[in-house]
Amino acid sequence: MAQKDNQIKNEAITRQEDDFAQWYTDVCRKAELMDYSSVKGFIIYRPYGYAIWEEIQNYLNKKFKETGHENVYMPLVIPESLLQKEKDHVEGFAPECLVATLGGGEKIEDPLIIRPTSETLFCEHYAKIISSYRDLPKLYNQWCSVVRWEKTTRPFLRGAEFLWQEGHTMHETEEEARTETLKMLEIYSDLGRDLLAIPFTKGRKTDKEKFAGALETYAIEALMPDGKALQSGTTHYFGTGFAEAFGIKFQGRDGKVYHPHQTSWGVSTRLLGAIIMVHGDDNGLSLPPYVAPIQAIVIPIAQQKLGVIPAARELEKMLKDAGVRVKIDESSDRTPGWKFSEYEMKGVPLRLELGPRDIENGVVTIVVRHEGRKLTVKKEEIVETVKHLFEEIHQEMYQKAYAYLLNHITEARTMEEFNKALEKGGYVKMMWCGSRECEDKIKELTSATARCLPFNQMPMGDTCPVCGKKAKKVVLFAKAY
Repeated sequence: MAQKDNQIKNEAITRQEDDFAQWYTDVCRKAELMDYSSVKGFIIYRPYGYAIWEEIQNYLNKKFKETGHENVYMPLVIPESLLQKEKDHVEGFAPECLVATLGGGEKIEDPLIIRPTSETLFCEHYAKIISSYRDLPKLYNQWCSVVRWEKTTRPFLRGAEFLWQEGHTMHETEEEARTETLKMLEIYSDLGRDLLAIPFTKGRKTDKEKFAGALETYAIEALMPDGKALQSGTTHYFGTGFAEAFGIKFQGRDGKVYHPHQTSWGVSTRLLGAIIMVHGDDNGLSLPPYVAPIQAIVIPIAQQKLGVIPAARELEKMLKDAGVRVKIDESSDRTPGWKFSEYEMKGVPLRLELGPRDIENGVVTIVVRHEGRKLTVKKEEIVETVKHLFEEIHQEMYQKAYAYLLNHITEARTMEEFNKALEKGGYVKMMWCGSRECEDKIKELTSATARCLPFNQMPMGDTCPVCGKKAKKVVLFAKAY
């Protein structure tokens, strides 16, 4: 038997339609994902928020190791002289660097930069350990935090410090490195589809938007409910630029000396922001089941009555033994109604209610978080039902986000159509002549930026709406976080 649970607005959270930015901040705080520290832009990852990040780590670590990558750890600081070795790279990051000039009360002659990224550190190391084609490929990844001194910060979305993984690989050939770049992009895309229930738009970045020092940058972009895009991960092909700057050489199979081809790729805790916005509602978080730290919460009803707590613990054990991340709330100082609201705000996918009447009838009441549906399930069918519901919920959440994405990609052949599409929110799909001037003009007039050149380049005309000249590239523009 199924019915809809009565959805009562959580008054502790601002409504999305009233103030989306405040709603986001309310959810971050009220769902206990993070807290602010005494330094702007440096947040505290509370256990619940960090646990979501751990599920992302678990997924990616498995994928990375299946594809031959190894985890390493590089130093926190980079000597300024080392960063200066790659001109385009240092120019790209110089405005965001946090620099240490004193150590032990004495001036540091070669100032130390708190890592904004680690290409230079990896290159310095690779120059020492690569000498032959037999040493390649080098497939390294590290989990760490980086510091970029952002002026405007928001929890998870843009911080002075954030957590991420950064892969750095060296290859014998260009073809091998390019294959690596696109392979990692697919792993990130699969992460969205299989774990986060978020459909990512994939494509190549324009030269203006590419990573400092890269020949090509590729990205996964997610679309938020307020119509803005969120760059959610990137992969980069560097060619041999860094290798030449850092003197990384190897003897090839033919006995000649070559520079290896390099890639890097990364996703960050910005993904937590994407999860919050894509799936959340006016009652708080709504987590896809495979990324949820708590997949099911057991709430005993009338728990003071004989047999209720033992039955609830038995239910918890059944699910835990089946591999479900389940928790029971036995606290006696909170009412069931308070617990319902609390775990709804935390986005727990399933709520399992068990009281004297349920025990007598041999059933469990299940409430599905993302839609409020209520089911009554026989106790002996609970494990099978819960596993089935996880699959169903994940697909429903993904399809809802995918439908929103498809409904918010609007074609524009003139600037008038461009502006109207931008008002609707989402991506504006247009033909582009490829000039930096037209790209800059759109940003100047509309604040929208080029998000990516999608892989599926299906022309919708041959004229750039900005300059009227011949256009051959399809590009997606949007306002972005």
